Amino acid sequence: MAYRPTEKTRAAKAQRRTALLTEATRLVAEGGFAAATVKAIAERCQVSVGSVYSHFDGNADLLASVFRSGADQELAAVRTAVAEAGSAADRLRALVETFALRAIRGRQLAWSLLFEPVDPRIDAERLTYRADYHALTTDILRDGMESGEFPRQHLAVTATALIGAISEALTGRLSPTHAVATDTDDADTVDAILQFCLHGVGYVDTEPRTTTAPVRPSHREGSDS
Repeated sequence: MAYRPTEKTRAAKAQRRTALLTEATRLVAEGGFAAATVKAIAERCQVSVGSVYSHFDGNADLLASVFRSGADQELAAVRTAVAEAGSAADRLRALVETFALRAIRGRQLAWSLLFEPVDPRIDAERLTYRADYHALTTDILRDGMESGEFPRQHLAVTATALIGAISEALTGRLSPTHAVATDTDDADTVDAILQFCLHGVGYVDTEPRTTTAPVRPSHREGSDS
């Protein structure tokens, strides 16, 4: 009679897989995807290399899973912040501030998720999540145009430009091979990116404000989740 996994064994397997992903993500946050080798993950979890491979179809599948886990968490945080904001301009502020501040505070992991050369599968995953951010930004711009907060403009082009600008503006700040600039603090950096984005969509801010978006802590900021 063929073995059939029970609900208990399936739950235990899922728990072991989650533990492997958690340790792999910590390794990426410490030293990038290059540090998250199967051997290193196995040592962290005190299991055999074969045990790691029993949960993933090779190293590429493991790293892609780590990427999805981290990217899902960041996208969820941005979506939550946007949903809690009011006007289109405030939602755009929430998107920029939440994304940028979380990236800066989790420098190495953000660099790895956004820029680190890894594997074609990771590049494909990046395009998928970039499309998610593009769709979120497009919705904000459309609402802003309908409310009169933003002038009429090409939605797809503007959304693409904004997502590209936010990411590229963070490159130097996140790069592990460059020292963090000391002439500007994190809030000033985020505010500069925010003002660029608001001006780029043609928004006239009659009430200048400072960076105030709440930023929920992530596993890369020291929690065990």
